Amino acid sequence: DFIYLITAYFPNPDIWENDFKTRQTGNLDMVFSEFVEIYKEERFPRLKESTCAMKENIIDKHILPYFGGKRISEISSTDVIKWQNELLKTINPLSGKCYSKSYLKTVHNQINAILSYACKYYKLSANPASIAGNIGSESDIEMDFWTLEEYLLFSEEVMGEPMAYYAFQLLYWLGIREGELLALTKADFDLKNKLLSISKTYQVVKGKKMVTPPKTVRSNRKIVIPDFLCEEIEEFFEMLPYVKRNERIFANISKSYLYNHVKKGAQRAGLKTIRVHDLRHSHVSLLIDIGLPALAIADRVGHESIDITYRY
Repeated sequence: DFIYLITAYFPNPDIWENDFKTRQTGNLDMVFSEFVEIYKEERFPRLKESTCAMKENIIDKHILPYFGGKRISEISSTDVIKWQNELLKTINPLSGKCYSKSYLKTVHNQINAILSYACKYYKLSANPASIAGNIGSESDIEMDFWTLEEYLLFSEEVMGEPMAYYAFQLLYWLGIREGELLALTKADFDLKNKLLSISKTYQVVKGKKMVTPPKTVRSNRKIVIPDFLCEEIEEFFEMLPYVKRNERIFANISKSYLYNHVKKGAQRAGLKTIRVHDLRHSHVSLLIDIGLPALAIADRVGHESIDITYRY
């Protein structure tokens, strides 16, 4: 009976045994797609679920179609360069343009991480992705913004829809991220002392809604709220008597809701359309314009490194 169960579960025991020995001995004669499964099994439990989802999307979309069937020990730096050249020509179906340099760098970083893992723990002699060198650039971050005058024109156009209006007021005047906005509860606001505590973010991963720790350690922060905004927040809370202190105040809206209202409001105001995330850039632009030091700006918006702030 035991033998029957084993052979039923592993239809070809010889193949399973070879795979098992390959894994146990660190033999990298396996194909790349098999090693990716090992990498995910061993590495992903240490990462945030959202990070795993992002990595998995990049691997499935850009890496496995090219390298999946190649033996990992036979992948050369020339293979990586050819793959990079294909990536550089690939059109992003969402924008109709080639992928940004910052995104290409992120994609390359992922294959580099997998092959580095193979070098460190499975005795791959060299990392062909590292030898080939990276493509793209971290400095090519898409960045656009509205001036204060432009934002005020926009806010007048969305004032008739309170949920959208108050969301955009918080995004623009506090410089918080979309996920941080959507995770906010009444308990996060200390209106007496004019402070907002950021300690979490909201995201949807593979259809699952979740509230998780924020993007980085420095994202945990307290933000001073302007007097006029404290008054607006009090008015907003009066509109939400049914929302309990620890419930999300923007539970009924989504990132697509915010994007659609940015687009419509910008069109009505005669402004260029920017991304929702660009309201954060607009906030930083405002802080620079009023003369706030770079270190103070970095603390307020939760930049992991002041170098990010200096890019502005």
